[in-house]
Amino acid sequence: MSEPEIAFLRDGPEVALLRDGPDDASDTFVLAHGAGGPMDSPFLDAVAGGLAARGIQVVRFEFAYMRQRRHGGARRAPDREPRLRGEWLAVIDALGGGRRLVIGGKSMGGRMASMVADEAGARGLVCLGYPFHPPGSPQRLRTAHLRELATPTLIVQGTRDPFGQPAEVEDYALSPRIRIAWIEDGDHSLVPRKSSGRTAQQNLAEAIDVIGGFTEGLPG
Repeated sequence: MSEPEIAFLRDGPEVALLRDGPDDASDTFVLAHGAGGPMDSPFLDAVAGGLAARGIQVVRFEFAYMRQRRHGGARRAPDREPRLRGEWLAVIDALGGGRRLVIGGKSMGGRMASMVADEAGARGLVCLGYPFHPPGSPQRLRTAHLRELATPTLIVQGTRDPFGQPAEVEDYALSPRIRIAWIEDGDHSLVPRKSSGRTAQQNLAEAIDVIGGFTEGLPG
């Protein structure tokens, strides 16, 4: 993993970016963190490293609330949706615009990316553990905007994810542009139970493989 670089956002603060993979890569994936973990969490380190090994450049960033936490601020909840969406759009703009970028993220980061993907004109969208609903509240769906989503989309979801499991998701009205790759026995971070006979490393490798294939298959 490279040292963070500083990007300057239009009408906003500077932001640190982490880049993995070749600078001359034909594919660039901008990856946002989830609600509770930073951009250099072990999960995102593994995803970024695996995709970089396939020749994809991965760029990670942190939302303002997470940057404040990192620099000594108190642990706090994510900012409201309009601010998070605005930060996503500013990062996309700083990186040259959506037409050359695949965007996405872990859980909340992926959900926010899905809300700006069409507006930004992103090449593609990848969500790692999409939060279709809060755990234990399947009636509180977060899917309305997914019905008309026009951006080619991949959702990588564990079959045990409490934010959305196969029996629930198959009944949702989702855009035909959305493909869901189910990772066997994975939880919200794709970790399986020991009794499944699978390992976290196997599930993560499968996820990286399907993300890589999706990204490399998008139109230029």
